[in-house]
Amino acid sequence: MNYQSILLHQDFIIERLVTVHYFEYTNDFHFPGERHDFWEFLCVDKGEVEVTADDRHYTLKKGMIIFHKPNEFHSLKSNGVTAPNLVVVSFECKSPYMDFFKDKVMTIGELERELLASIIAESYSAFQSRLDDPYLEVLERRLPPRIGSEQMIRIQLEQMLIQLFRRYTKTHIAPTITKSLKLKNDAEVYQSILVYLENNIHSQLSITQICEDNLIGRSQLQKLFRKNSQHGVIDYFSRMKINTAKQMIREKQLNFTQISDSLGYTSIHYFSRQFKKIVGMTPSEYASSIKVFSDTPPTPFS
Repeated sequence: MNYQSILLHQDFIIERLVTVHYFEYTNDFHFPGERHDFWEFLCVDKGEVEVTADDRHYTLKKGMIIFHKPNEFHSLKSNGVTAPNLVVVSFECKSPYMDFFKDKVMTIGELERELLASIIAESYSAFQSRLDDPYLEVLERRLPPRIGSEQMIRIQLEQMLIQLFRRYTKTHIAPTITKSLKLKNDAEVYQSILVYLENNIHSQLSITQICEDNLIGRSQLQKLFRKNSQHGVIDYFSRMKINTAKQMIREKQLNFTQISDSLGYTSIHYFSRQFKKIVGMTPSEYASSIKVFSDTPPTPFS
């Protein structure tokens, strides 16, 4: 046998990572703008933002992503009503295929959403810098490093670019590998329950009620959530509530008691305990920490 290896083509190569951010901004946040000589994308995880890119203006809602090409001036601001959560990643990539992303605003799918979540998770493993720090200019590596974390970030970024390019240009060459029916059904059930929980975010729910309303067994439900979120369903629902509470605090429309009542908590004291357990600070401490960002003029993201 005369085996011969081939050099694999690499159409997208992330040569350097500049910043990775996950921001939770207030509803009156404003970033005056910047330009730099590397790529950056912004994806809205929650809420809505107004974005300027050179002479173009966009309103971006949940699930939308915009790419800023090198040396493009860009700025953003909240809409004054909804407090946005944003993923911002900047990087160097000299692939000619990056021209496709110039002046592009797109909507991410489930796969891109999972890749972004993994990029954020790996960034917490790779770097000790705060990802919510708008003053961050240099990523500081975590020591000792988690093996492969930086490589995973690069791979997942490249995969996301390839996925978006393929989906929006219809240039798939290899056939899509379909999942087994069971995996597909599990994914559909999980997503359906997530929608159900979000629709009932202002209510109190028990495991029994969740099972009955979604026609699923208790053990199957818990197994599904442990597999996909590493949390039990009630713990996951509690975290959803607290994330909603954080957004409501940043929107500054309701006081803590009103937020507690709105989310179905039996008392402000229980709400405060849950908030501190999950966030690591009390609601008032969280409000003060966010206020620092809103009261201080932000420096460039990158």
